[in-house]
Amino acid sequence: MERVKESESESEPASSSSSSAATGKLEEEVGRVMDQARELHESGASLLWKISNEEQSLRQKAISLESSIRRVRSSINSLISKKLLDPKFARKLEEDLQRASSILTDGEAAAFLPAEAQGRFLRMFLGPINVRASRKEVQLKVKEEYNSYRDRTAFLFLLFPLTLLILKSWIWEGCLPAFPVQLYEAWLLFLYTGLAMRENILRANGSDIRPWWIYHHYCAMLMALVSLTWEIKRQPNCAQKQRGVELFLQWAMMQGVAMLLQNRYQRQRLYTRIALGKANRMDVVWGETSGVDGQLWVLCPILFAMQGFEAYVGLLLLKTAFVGVVTEWQVICCGILLVLMAVGNFINTIQTLVTKSRFKAKMKRSKSKPELD
Repeated sequence: MERVKESESESEPASSSSSSAATGKLEEEVGRVMDQARELHESGASLLWKISNEEQSLRQKAISLESSIRRVRSSINSLISKKLLDPKFARKLEEDLQRASSILTDGEAAAFLPAEAQGRFLRMFLGPINVRASRKEVQLKVKEEYNSYRDRTAFLFLLFPLTLLILKSWIWEGCLPAFPVQLYEAWLLFLYTGLAMRENILRANGSDIRPWWIYHHYCAMLMALVSLTWEIKRQPNCAQKQRGVELFLQWAMMQGVAMLLQNRYQRQRLYTRIALGKANRMDVVWGETSGVDGQLWVLCPILFAMQGFEAYVGLLLLKTAFVGVVTEWQVICCGILLVLMAVGNFINTIQTLVTKSRFKAKMKRSKSKPELD
């Protein structure tokens, strides 16, 4: 027993010394980790301070260069109006300025230019968050995601109403039930909200989307929201009351076809314009723009027919409301919105075609002058 006690007493100092050694080693390791963390923090803060100063310097240079381009362009126009500058030489200077502007707005320096105002729509959904990407590849990913979103929704825009119309004839005996139609209208609300948000973000990142197309999607969002509250019941005269819904589904199918044509043909034309330096890499296709002559001959009749049909559906809804067939306020609101969107689309289409014709006439005049010389 005494020997056992002696061995236990001898082992206690050994274990306590090893424990204190392990504790000291662990404390030293923790101290080294703390020193590395402080060093990394100081290095990161120093790097961020340098980057912030360099960004501020580059931002001032980019703003100054943009101002210089505007000033030189204004001087060229002033000299041309006073006939103090040769038009041929002025065109060459303008082309060089356009290349410089494209390098500035389409290159990596574009991130240092002042950002577009984000608007109330984005602030309402996202709050005061800056959605402008600092790196060009991130901006291009946002644009590619927008294009893929349009491709996906174009097929759904065509298939969803087509399915409803087929089921109406084969299964539902010519009268649409409420739930599938409201499901389609909820999808439209989601679609137009997603398009409006993506387009606002693209504009904040330097895209050339016209404001009207964003306002058009606001109107479409409002129409989808209002139509969700539009009660559709199976009644003896439901075919007459649902005539406007049926025509709207047919118009949606036409819009799906037009979207497929725009997404396929106009995007190819946009790539050509970007290669020629006439468009920005952040620009997107919309409406009837960017199409060549052969494509416009196909696309413009479809667009005008779709706009006329859209106005017809809106007027039909207003007629059914004023005659007394369907007197709900939702019918009047949807009719007004459809007519408003049709008129706005028609005006923008005409403005775009006039702009394209003027540009082509200007190009022909510029080509004919060297031949005459």
